[in-house]
Amino acid sequence: MDFIPAAQALPANALLLNNTDDVLALAEEIRRHDTVVLQFPKWTDGRAYSQAVLLRGRVRYAGAIVASGDVVADMAPLLRRCGFDQVQLRADQRIESAQRTLGHFSSHYQRALAERHQGAPQAALHSLR
Repeated sequence: MDFIPAAQALPANALLLNNTDDVLALAEEIRRHDTVVLQFPKWTDGRAYSQAVLLRGRVRYAGAIVASGDVVADMAPLLRRCGFDQVQLRADQRIESAQRTLGHFSSHYQRALAERHQGAPQAALHSLR
């Protein structure tokens, strides 16, 4: 996962979506863009997580998904699990702290959508059934 400094501009050609936008209804438009930016208006509002999962799962979007807005360092592990590629942290957050949080969890109770397609070992698959 890449971190974009708060002061750096997001990619100019990216499609910016509000967390209230229906990504399934916008699927054709989304597929025409290499990068989609999903907004977190508040760090407690998780709708952009759901949008990312829908983009990766149902829409099969293969481009970059960027988290922006009120994004704090502690969100990094879940952002990665939901399919985000890049994160622009809130200005008061440290990139180093967010990078450290990515190493806090070595395993999870449930596999994420992205992990289902990475050829997990058969033993792990049986334990999840």
